[in-house]
Amino acid sequence: MTLALRTHWFTRTRRVQLIGASFMLWPVACFAAGVGRSEHLALFVATLALVFATTKTHRLFAGLVPFALLGFVYDSMRWIRNIGLSESRVLACDLRNFDMKLLKATHHGKSVPIHDWLQAHASLGWDLLFAVPYATFLFVSVAFAVLLYRRNYQRMQAFGWAFFAMNVAGFVTYHVAPAAPPWYVRAYGCAVDLHAKASEGANLARVDAWLGWPYFHAMYSRSSDVFGALPSLHVSYPMLIALFGWPVLGTLGRTAIVTFTLLMCGAAVYLDHHWVSDVLLGLGYAIATYAACACILLPTARRWPAGAKSDERSAAR
Repeated sequence: MTLALRTHWFTRTRRVQLIGASFMLWPVACFAAGVGRSEHLALFVATLALVFATTKTHRLFAGLVPFALLGFVYDSMRWIRNIGLSESRVLACDLRNFDMKLLKATHHGKSVPIHDWLQAHASLGWDLLFAVPYATFLFVSVAFAVLLYRRNYQRMQAFGWAFFAMNVAGFVTYHVAPAAPPWYVRAYGCAVDLHAKASEGANLARVDAWLGWPYFHAMYSRSSDVFGALPSLHVSYPMLIALFGWPVLGTLGRTAIVTFTLLMCGAAVYLDHHWVSDVLLGLGYAIATYAACACILLPTARRWPAGAKSDERSAAR
């Protein structure tokens, strides 16, 4: 190992350790304040294991920094949940009426939004099927990042920061154009209550009952985005994975991610969590984010497709 390479490794390791230590302060502060949760403990343990283990884990943590930073941003949103919101600005029945123009069905001889028809024909089998993408989307996103870590490290970094930017854009939209999800309109009508709590909806509640474990209830009880239906970031995630993964995935991988994306789009509507317009905008956010990153971040990935070797080449210069 040359002196230049050793110096590069040392500075990179110190930098990663400092970043890791700063992330570990957040869960410590949360537990000290009495608001610590299981995910805070998981963040602390995972960061500790990755940052202070081997050179390979340092590199993996550096690639996962955008995901950790996103977790921090999302967790902090509970203190700003109603900033910029007012009852008059929240879109509720407006989106329901717009959906009627996009996609409607006939139920008992009456034209209704597709959501009403789906709820009238819901079953536990469909609930379980569409619960799968909703239960696994975060795990799939991180697993894809780890896959890119092994195949193309620069593409992993580009994906991570694109994932972060897309989520932040979505969070900003939640406050600029707050929108009530279908389950809220079904439960409360067109009236807007800014103090309402997020819900998993009737379909996922049935899945929880079938599981005998309140998995989705626990997930949504921690959400601070009751009026964050527009856009549907649930569908943005697999779409972004499909765009970043297309050049590096084989036929089986491409088929799997396209299937997952279509299943997520169906789940968003069937589970009563998003309007059709939310789904379309969510896909648009993913495409726009990828297009921007293709111009800014991906050119570096094309230079060094071998991944790990690229760091060594850069350090040796």
